[in-house]
Formats: sequence, structure tokens, C-alpha cells
Amino acid sequence: MTEYKSIAATDFKSDTVTTPTPSMLQAMLTATHGDDVYKEDKTTNDLQARVAEMCGKPAGLFVVSGTMGNQICLRAHLHQPPYSILCDYRAHVYTHEAGGLATLSQAMVTPVHPRNKIYLTAEDVEDYLILGDDIHTAPTRVISLENTLGGTIMPIEEIAKISTLARQHGIKMHLDGARLWNAAAETGISLSVYGKYFDTMSLCISKGLGAPVGTIIVGEPDVIQTANWFRKQAGGGIRQAGLLAAAADVAITETFPKLKLTHEVTKKLASELEEMGLTFQIPVQTNFIFLDLMKAGIDPAVLIEEGNKLGITIAGARIAIHYQTSTAAIEKLKLAVKKSLEIAKQRHANGTNGVKKPEGSLAYAVYDKIVVDH
Repeated sequence: MTEYKSIAATDFKSDTVTTPTPSMLQAMLTATHGDDVYKEDKTTNDLQARVAEMCGKPAGLFVVSGTMGNQICLRAHLHQPPYSILCDYRAHVYTHEAGGLATLSQAMVTPVHPRNKIYLTAEDVEDYLILGDDIHTAPTRVISLENTLGGTIMPIEEIAKISTLARQHGIKMHLDGARLWNAAAETGISLSVYGKYFDTMSLCISKGLGAPVGTIIVGEPDVIQTANWFRKQAGGGIRQAGLLAAAADVAITETFPKLKLTHEVTKKLASELEEMGLTFQIPVQTNFIFLDLMKAGIDPAVLIEEGNKLGITIAGARIAIHYQTSTAAIEKLKLAVKKSLEIAKQRHANGTNGVKKPEGSLAYAVYDKIVVDH
């Protein structure tokens, strides 16, 4: 990894810690200052059009966060209750968006456990669709998928099958594509190919791409117009949005091409941790590693403490790598894991295996029980 002088260089808790680069800050100085609520800002309009075109969609909208993007897209698809949204049981829209589906959309949720424990299949989805006019039910109106989820990539073939199934029943398709950039970089599948299977998509620019703020949602003009209405209602209208859009535009140009290298670094680290005797809860495919701390007998509090001693931030079982992660920090991470393993073995030998759960939802990160993809 290229050494980068950023406070994010030593932080492994998420790729959201990435910081704006000098070129992003410079772009902010030359951004236009139109009022985006009135759709008068050129920098913002250009960014929206750029991402929409990349995704093969006619319209886009800049919003402040992935949560807002997901919630207003889903709300825009829903009209008269009762209705329900089908998603993976670990989906961010269901578990980590402050109950937005219930409070903002008045929607029931059908959370589905994938049989393969990694990604939903068309068979999984079909088994849980709520169809027909039984007045005891809330019919499925939207299927919401997430790619990547925990760093794992949903196969395009399965997405296509689920999309076909949805179309057969008049069900809308939404993609939480907070890290779709990573899936596209790793597979070589363009955003537009992914886009043809969805009615709306939400793509974060402030995670692995490193912009300070922002997500772009894309879809048909009427849906995006409705979403814009809900954006305003939620207090998400930004006046001089061009300042943020300018940084986001640079992030796409500069960082998107670097994601593949980030994945290679992550996989190399995973291989080295595996050689130490660590195993993983789910496959390592992009920029996340989920350590199986329980199987290793490692107390997450110990791992966090060992990281602190070395000047790096570890949140627990989830290790996030991004393009600003330094090689020196990765070496320190390996030392922290090695020391934690030694302590675990010593405790086992002494018969003192008790562990305590430190504060924070990422600490244990038992992937099949809680979602930790924020």
C-alpha cells in the first residue's frame, strides 16, 4: 500500500474513516456555488449525471448519506400500505438504519437467511415472497439487495435471477450499493450491468472512495423526483452542495481505480493471518476480514488493547482495509493479532478463558448474528 499521511492510515474499524485528499480539497475551492435545492448548482448536477450514466440510469440525486439514500429510494417505491420489503436478515437497511423502514415507510420487513450463509439466491427469495390478496398479509412490494455485504460479492447471475423473479410479480428492485464500487472493481462488471437489474441504486462515495460526504442514488426520473421530495422532507436539502459534490467527483476519478489494489492487500493480509492459525467467518473477497475470534479463543478486548499499545485502532473481529491504510499499520496489526493469540493460548493453558465484551457493536462481530457493515 502507498503510505498516506492521514489519520485513517492506522484505523481498521471501517473504510468510512478515509479522509479527503489535497486534490479533493482543491476541487472544493473551485466548485460552483448554486443552490442545489433549486437544482441550480452545476457541479452537483454534473456529478449526478455522471454517476447516473455510469449506472445506466437517466437520473441521479446527491444525498448526504447511504442511510438517507436507501431510505428515500425505498420510500419512493411504496405507496399504499400494507406492504413489505424483502431483504437479507443482515441487510443494512433493516438492521442499521435506525428503524427507518418502520418509521419512514411504515413497512413490514421480511428478513431472509441465505441457505448458503453468504448471499441470497432466487430460491431463498421465492420461498419468502408474499404474494396475492390475502388480507392477513403485507404483500412484498420491494426486494432490497446489498452488494457488497460484509465484503462478500453477490454473484451477478443470482442478481439476474432475483430480478427476473421480481419482474414476474411486479415487484421493485433496490440495491444498497454502498460498496458496489468494490464489487465492480473486483469482478470487472460495470456499474451499468449491475444497474440493469435494479429500479434504484444507492452508491456511497464517502466510504472506500474517501470523499468527506455523500451518496448518489440513481433511477428513473419520476422515482428520483419523488425521492427528492423525501430528501427535502428529511432535512436533506443542501444549498451550496457543489462544495461536497466536487470532492465526491474527484474521489470517483482518483480512488475507484485503486480499489482492486486494496482488495489484493486485504487478501494478502488474510493469507498471513491464516498462516498464524486464524480462520474467518465469511470469505474474504474485497476489503473486509471477519476474524473468527471465538474459534481462536481471542478476547476481543485483548485484541483492541494490543492494537492501542501499538498505536492502531482495531474495533474487534472486523478488519477493514482502505486505500489510505499504511503498510506500517498492517505490520502492527499482525503483531497485535500474534500477541492476542499468545495470550489466548496462555489463558487456555492456565484454565482462565473468561472474556468480557468491550463496548461497541463491532467488538465481537459475530457475522451470522449481527450486521456490522457500517
